[in-house]
Amino acid sequence: MTAALFSTTILLLLVVDPFGNVPLVVSTLAKLPPARRQRVILRECIFAYGILLLFMLGGRAFLELLHLSDESLAIAGGVILFLIALRMVFPRPEGVFGAVEGGEPLLVPLAIPMIAGPSAIATVMLLATRNAGHLTDAIIALTLAMAFTTAVLLASYKLQDVLGERAMVALERLMGLVLTALAVEMLLGGVRNFVTSLTIH
Repeated sequence: MTAALFSTTILLLLVVDPFGNVPLVVSTLAKLPPARRQRVILRECIFAYGILLLFMLGGRAFLELLHLSDESLAIAGGVILFLIALRMVFPRPEGVFGAVEGGEPLLVPLAIPMIAGPSAIATVMLLATRNAGHLTDAIIALTLAMAFTTAVLLASYKLQDVLGERAMVALERLMGLVLTALAVEMLLGGVRNFVTSLTIH
């Protein structure tokens, strides 16, 4: 695994935040029978992977259709990532993505926005536009990140029992701190490229 592939995979893992989603998965699927929970988690992870892959492959066309620049996507993605990171570091009772209701979910809220949220979608689109010549690496990174995420979420109840709620909160805050730095770097990169384009023109 190359350094670029490794860093891209880590970035996607931080954005998707599988460990931070464990308490949300446990609470969302609390009313379902144990045998059904695993199937629902696997199905929602497949849906989320398909959605993120779709945005990754169609990111460039989507940006051109809306007449959006790479810089605007980088700045918007950085802002969204920063807001998500703040909620991870300073959690609220309703969770990172707001309150969720019981019952069996279908796409919402597990696939969207818990896994394939606005920050994840913006990130995969940004990766696709920045690394147009290395799209295969980005797809591999997304596949690895989603495979790890699926494994973590399938083990949600075991992780919750073994680590405890406090340890899960601490882990999510740690990931939030790292994601904050990545969000600032993405935001600064977008601003830097925008300023450079102004000086060129």
